[in-house]
Amino acid sequence: MKIYGLLLAAGQSSRMGQPKQLLSWRGRPLVTYIASEALASHLAGLTVVVGAVEAAVRTAVHNLPLTIITNPAYSAGLSTSLVAGLRALPDDAAAAMVLLVDQPLVTTRLINQLLSAYQATPGAVALVPLYQGQRGNPVIIAASLFPELYTLHGDTGARVIFRRYADRVIELEVDDPAVVTDVDTPTAWEALTQQESEQTP
Repeated sequence: MKIYGLLLAAGQSSRMGQPKQLLSWRGRPLVTYIASEALASHLAGLTVVVGAVEAAVRTAVHNLPLTIITNPAYSAGLSTSLVAGLRALPDDAAAAMVLLVDQPLVTTRLINQLLSAYQATPGAVALVPLYQGQRGNPVIIAASLFPELYTLHGDTGARVIFRRYADRVIELEVDDPAVVTDVDTPTAWEALTQQESEQTP
């Protein structure tokens, strides 16, 4: 079963005030760090969707073995990047893991944990990680749902589709706050970098 990674890195970062994709995280631009974690996992490959600050994001990942596609409609909402990315995946994709560029704590280990759980559940059409009961990301979506996802608009996410298949969606409780940790604002970013500096010897 080939599951490809889809890293959504096209947003304008309007609440952050600067491009989230390029924030420095553990010595690298955030998009580079997350892409590297994904590439070290059991994913069959990685596609990165770019839009805002496209040239800089392309430069940040140009040395990595991944596919880059442009979403010219990125300003119309997250769903446009999701749809563009799904349409660009190889024909042999059995599913896609949707990674968000504003989740710095997602690791190769976590990605592999989610992949294993999904692959061990025949008939599942999606996997959603939970942390202390709170739904998070990245999610895994079966290729059979892609056509329905193509109908999404604006900032509507895949969860509206998942509700139709509730009995076939895995909700996996994980002991990792990474799935619910994102950085949308300067305050959130400052808190995370402060936490990181306190934990680094």
